[in-house]
Amino acid sequence: MRSDRSMPGSAAVRIFGMPKRGYHHGNLRAALIDAALALIEEKGPTGFTLSEAAKRAGVTPAAVYRHFEGREDLIAEAALQGYEIFADLMEYAYQSGQPSALAAFTATGRAYLAFARKYPGHYISMFESGVSVNRTPELAAAANRASGVLERAASDLSQHIPADKRPPASMFSAHIWAMSHGVVELFARNSPGRASPFPADDLLETGIGIYLRGLGLIGPDD
Repeated sequence: MRSDRSMPGSAAVRIFGMPKRGYHHGNLRAALIDAALALIEEKGPTGFTLSEAAKRAGVTPAAVYRHFEGREDLIAEAALQGYEIFADLMEYAYQSGQPSALAAFTATGRAYLAFARKYPGHYISMFESGVSVNRTPELAAAANRASGVLERAASDLSQHIPADKRPPASMFSAHIWAMSHGVVELFARNSPGRASPFPADDLLETGIGIYLRGLGLIGPDD
């Protein structure tokens, strides 16, 4: 993983205004994943068939089975792609906050919201499709890399807490992951009947602030 913050062509750069990744004509596997992502955004992970994905990609249904055993296999591949982009973005956010442990930590929270907005099809594939992250070793590794960045950021920040009062970094990061996920699900994805009087970014930032004040990591006026 490169730590160069410019990272031309990376997911981290793309998320802040660059276009999504493109594919060479003739790359059928990639075209099918793109078709699935579009259908997932439109209909949800269980609302389309492989035949629809094939039609969207401009190939016969039989061609799909040369690359994927079934719809769940196709969705798992979309999730893998999503976790790889997500991990790149989280790493970029973490590095962008250095050398401040606090800035690096809060940047990863904002990156979660940015990813969910920029890549809704990937997000749904990862978190709402029912596909287990342990379905394949590659998927598990990508998911662990993403969560590992947040855990590293939490570990850095928790060094400022006395050892006898310090929560495990894995618990610390899990709390923030859950908070970020909740804000996305309830208020950042235009869920019907869930409109918030506050921007999702503000909800997450203030929520993280309350959490960190409770741990004594920031003062009452920060």
